[in-house]
Amino acid sequence: MKITIIGAAGFIGTNLTKALLKNPENSLRLVDNNIKYFTNLTDSELSRCEVLASTFDVNTDFDTLVRDQDIVYHLVSTTVPSTSNQHIPQELVANVVATSKLLEACVSEKVRRIVFMSSGGTVYGKDEQSPIIEESVTTPISSYGLQKITIEKLMYLYNYMYGLDYRVIRLANPYGPYQRPNGVLGAVTTFTYKALYDEPITVYGDGSVIRDFIFIDDAIAAIIKIAESDCDERVFNVGSGSGTSIAQLLDAISVSLHKILNVNYQASRPVDVPINFLNVNRFQHLFGPIVHVSLTEGIKKTALFLTENVK
Repeated sequence: MKITIIGAAGFIGTNLTKALLKNPENSLRLVDNNIKYFTNLTDSELSRCEVLASTFDVNTDFDTLVRDQDIVYHLVSTTVPSTSNQHIPQELVANVVATSKLLEACVSEKVRRIVFMSSGGTVYGKDEQSPIIEESVTTPISSYGLQKITIEKLMYLYNYMYGLDYRVIRLANPYGPYQRPNGVLGAVTTFTYKALYDEPITVYGDGSVIRDFIFIDDAIAAIIKIAESDCDERVFNVGSGSGTSIAQLLDAISVSLHKILNVNYQASRPVDVPINFLNVNRFQHLFGPIVHVSLTEGIKKTALFLTENVK
């Protein structure tokens, strides 16, 4: 299968690439801003891929990126939830308008399917009761979530008008190897890293915020199953199916690593939804269990990777 991954050098892209390369019948085209970003792939892995440097904006030559491809994975976002409300007009152009250009290219180049990485944590907003099903009302409270749901609607429109097949992954909070422990995204990875090196951990609020954490291997396996399936459903929640408070996460890290944590509590942020975890029955009905790595086991795997690979 010929597959393009746009945003391939990032956390999800790296893990997705490594998983897809396990199938010798896959031919991968990896796209990111700079070829130098592909530091997490081995020379052997890179030799089996076509690697392209490209921006993701309204001027990008998307036709070249998706030409002769069966599946295109769209993993790019130029913003993160915590800061997305600061530059709303610019972010809408950078993500929504640019994605419409990508969809135009997929239609003109006759791509069989596009797979979009949406957000299970932000598209639903704060008013839906967890566990949240895919049919829930989407009322995001961040520009990040608004961009994601708008792109989802664009994909529906391009399917309606041109027959472009698509899949939407509403992903919870993945964590694990190759995620940067810089605190921008990924509470589990960041907190685990700081715990390992006895650094202070910043928590916004009192620790009662509830999130849905899923180990990256489980997330990637689910994403590939969805992307390659010819089922009738197009929108899927991908998460653990259960909620964990930040306080419970801190306790799990402390117990798993045998560490006393130095936690610094800050004022809560308006963009943080109080409770968010996903109902994953749609996925499990079609494909079976979604979680194979428990939070405790995932923390230990993440800690081992960080110890061996990140200084």
